[in-house]
Amino acid sequence: MALSTNDFKNGMALDLADGLYEVVEFQHVKPGKGGAFVRTKLRNLRNKAVVERTFRADERVEQAVIDKREMQFLYRDGADYVFMDNISFDQMTVPAATLGTAASYLKVGNSVILMLYETEIVDVELPAAVELEITGTEPGMQGDRVSGARKPATTETGLVVSVPLFVNPGDRIKIDTRSGEYLTRA
Repeated sequence: MALSTNDFKNGMALDLADGLYEVVEFQHVKPGKGGAFVRTKLRNLRNKAVVERTFRADERVEQAVIDKREMQFLYRDGADYVFMDNISFDQMTVPAATLGTAASYLKVGNSVILMLYETEIVDVELPAAVELEITGTEPGMQGDRVSGARKPATTETGLVVSVPLFVNPGDRIKIDTRSGEYLTRA
C-alpha cells in the first residue's frame, strides 16, 4: 500500500527498495527556497541499524504491514524454539538465529510479541524485565561488601549477568531485557 511522506507517523513500517524500516522520527521541513521535504530517522527492522534519509514532500513510499502476534514459548526442539499463538493456538517453529539475543531471556511459558512481515519474523518484543534463576556463581565472601562490587552469574537460560556479591545460586533475579542488566532479587 503506497502512502505519502506527508502521512508519516512514528513507529510506521516502510518497505523501501533497500530493506524494511520503521520510522523512528520525522520532521517536515519547508525551506525559504526550493520545495518542502521530509527528514527522517529510520531503523532497519532486520539488522537494527539506524539511518537518516530525506524524502521529497508528498513522495510515495510503500507501507509495510507488520503483524504483531502474542505468542507463548512452549519448548525447545533442538536448535529451534516452538511458540504457540495465544489466539489461534497455532504452533510456530522459529530458528534460534531469528530470535537473536531475545533467546537468552526465554523461559518455558513466557509470552513474547513476534512481529511478522508476510511470513518472516522481523523483530521480537520481550517484556521490560524477566525473572530468571541463578544456576551458577561464585559464593560471596563474608565481609566482602565493597559498594557496587559485582560478580558474573549464569542464569537458567545460559545468560551471564553481572550481579551484586550477595546473589547466590538458586536465587531468582529480575533482569532488564533492554540492557541485559541485573535489576533486583525476585
